[in-house]
Amino acid sequence: MREPKRATLLLEDGTRFEGKSFGFPASTSGEVVFNTAMTGYPESLTDPSYEGQILVTTYPILGNYGVPPRRRLDGVSEYLESDRIHPRAIIAQDYSYNHSHWQATRSLAQWLEEEKIPGIYGIDTRALTKHLRERGSMLGKIIVEGSTSEDETPWYDPNVENLVAKVSTKEVSYHGEGDKTVVLVDCGVKHNIIRCLTRRGVKVVLVPWDYDFNTIPYDGLFISNGPGNPDMAQATVENIRKAMETGKPICGICMGNQLLSLAAGARTYKLKYGHRSHNQPVRRVGTNECFVTSQNHGFAVDSESLPEDWEPLFVNMNDGTNEGIRHKTKPYFSAQFHPEASSGPKDTEFLFDEFIKLL
Repeated sequence: MREPKRATLLLEDGTRFEGKSFGFPASTSGEVVFNTAMTGYPESLTDPSYEGQILVTTYPILGNYGVPPRRRLDGVSEYLESDRIHPRAIIAQDYSYNHSHWQATRSLAQWLEEEKIPGIYGIDTRALTKHLRERGSMLGKIIVEGSTSEDETPWYDPNVENLVAKVSTKEVSYHGEGDKTVVLVDCGVKHNIIRCLTRRGVKVVLVPWDYDFNTIPYDGLFISNGPGNPDMAQATVENIRKAMETGKPICGICMGNQLLSLAAGARTYKLKYGHRSHNQPVRRVGTNECFVTSQNHGFAVDSESLPEDWEPLFVNMNDGTNEGIRHKTKPYFSAQFHPEASSGPKDTEFLFDEFIKLL
């Protein structure tokens, strides 16, 4: 008979949710955000865009299919999106201690224990999500019975830290082979971006967020996703501006959309509670083409601030926010959503093909 420890989620506005602990039994704090996807917790947990956050899953059960192996291929994880868990904790309505999947090598609780990440289950995640939608994403503490107390657990605000620098690679690495070379700026890259590029027969040079890639030869520039406030990555913005002077193709995903926009002269702002799901509908501007997309971001581009030679490429059908930009005459474009999905719908993976055709 399991007797899990009690665990409490305390929000900065004083709201409390009582639950039970699974995974690593330690107190922590971070920004509380929610994801409405029905599957994909291994991919979400290893997505660097969740760095510093406490992830709330709205699907009512977690852990039922375990965790895939850590196998690597061409220096990249075969099933996960990075080499470690990035959220500070995960929250679910219910946790399944019994898992079943032909690829699973361990349970979610075992994985969390290995990486010292706490989890909570047994709380009403619907009520918590409605609260965050009404009040906006906010800071929170998870207090686990027998660990540090509320007073001993400090508040942590990831938005005041340069999270891109924290999660980016520290050295240049090479992936795949091909006649064309793509520089991929690692602002917190998901490994499936690398997989999607190398599958299309190009050589990928992965560089740190602040690396001056303009000093090396390449055929196209790709700017990855990443966590936190894009204003913190000014070194990347300056390097993108230099790249624009060459006229070589540029593509960005998620944080890459925001950084390309900043380099163009536009502004970004923080969303009330962000977009984190597999079911965000977007429309290609000027057409009736709509796509279901995977997303994970808390900031957005102000479309009204785009200079005259730039225009929106996609728009969110739920709230009208920007979902991508493009230059009117040069081969520069980006998407706020994740065309590489993983996990999530692959409806927009064709954007990688559009980028490769420009090289």
